[in-house]
Amino acid sequence: MSPAAPATRPLRRVASGAAIAALALLMSAEAAFPGASEFDARLRAMASERLAALAAEPLLVEAVAAQNAAGKPDQARIDALDAEWRAQVGGAAAPLVEQVSGRPASARLVEIRDASQGLITEVILMDHVGLNVAVSEPTSDYWQGDEEKWSQTYLVGPGAVHVSDVELDESTQTYQSQVSLTVVDAAGAPVGAITFGVNVEYLD
Repeated sequence: MSPAAPATRPLRRVASGAAIAALALLMSAEAAFPGASEFDARLRAMASERLAALAAEPLLVEAVAAQNAAGKPDQARIDALDAEWRAQVGGAAAPLVEQVSGRPASARLVEIRDASQGLITEVILMDHVGLNVAVSEPTSDYWQGDEEKWSQTYLVGPGAVHVSDVELDESTQTYQSQVSLTVVDAAGAPVGAITFGVNVEYLD
């Protein structure tokens, strides 16, 4: 009489089946939202048709120009301001965050976000060094100059558009991309940058 088969074999089959199912689910999700390339054409069309017009609004351009007129801080000052902002976000006393959030330009960004009915999730307006000028809601940091949203737009020049990878926002469980554009003045010179968070599930 042959020995009984090890009791662990059925468990292995179950585990193997579960692993295959999990992998199939993961591959299905990745196929549905493989990255910004899947939506690149629509996001760039949105940038040129709708977002560029918003970026050119006089209130926003003038807000950037006003902050630029205060001068260009050195990196040490930028780092100090960024640290100050980070320490204030979510705190009871947040004078720097409140100063930026309370500007008319920030109120306009909130209007833009709310009027989009879920398509635009956030808006960030930046100056000539990448510091926040206005925000639809407080960002985690004050300086965006070390990120592509600024370096791939303002530093590139007028007409530049940067589309980030599509990523899952864990807090909202939505797939989003950041679409950034150069902000230019009336003479066509670059003065800053603007970033729009876009929920790709709401794209036409």
